[in-house]
Amino acid sequence: MCGRFVRHSPIDRFVALFGATGTSDIKSSYNIAPGSKILAARINSSGGRELATLKWGLVPPWSKEPKTEFSTINARAETIDQKPAYRSAFQNRRCLIPADGFYEWAKLPDGSKQPYFINLEDDKPFAFAGIWERWERDGLPLDTCSIIVTESNELMRPIHDRMPVILSRDHYDAWMNPKQHETRILKNLLFPYPSNRMKAQRVSTRVNNPRNDDAALTKS
Repeated sequence: MCGRFVRHSPIDRFVALFGATGTSDIKSSYNIAPGSKILAARINSSGGRELATLKWGLVPPWSKEPKTEFSTINARAETIDQKPAYRSAFQNRRCLIPADGFYEWAKLPDGSKQPYFINLEDDKPFAFAGIWERWERDGLPLDTCSIIVTESNELMRPIHDRMPVILSRDHYDAWMNPKQHETRILKNLLFPYPSNRMKAQRVSTRVNNPRNDDAALTKS
């Protein structure tokens, strides 16, 4: 799964990386938690890519309330085309969610959990595969999103059995293509990122509290 992540690179770096337009006043964070407003690149009405502010935790348009009874921060790659909450967004509203790394917790024999910070071997920023949806009542829209997760690679497996889908840069265009609706082609993009291009390190349990937000959280 992916329940906490980091985005500290400047927004203009993601504008260039994604080929998107626009800007945002969302501040960088070393401890982004579910329910937060996050940055994403999505397709606009003209067919171009724009930066958008989305709430992390997808709310289906048919939901009676702007929340759900179950967690929607993550959508499983294996069943994303089958689940009612996600399948329309998967077909029509895909997005790139910028990040510099994420956290995961490994269960220890004594029942406690050890947090890890995971990022790319070269420390470069990247994008999670995401989907977004619009919930609207009385003319007031709420745009929300989910991060797609898949089975873990060799690096992540000792820590957790799931990991977020990190898209290769040469797959951004295919994922964001508004004319692409073929399930097989889209799901073929949702595989574990190569272990040899990632790294993981133990970090302090300070990250457990989302109110802690500083660069030291990503250090041993």
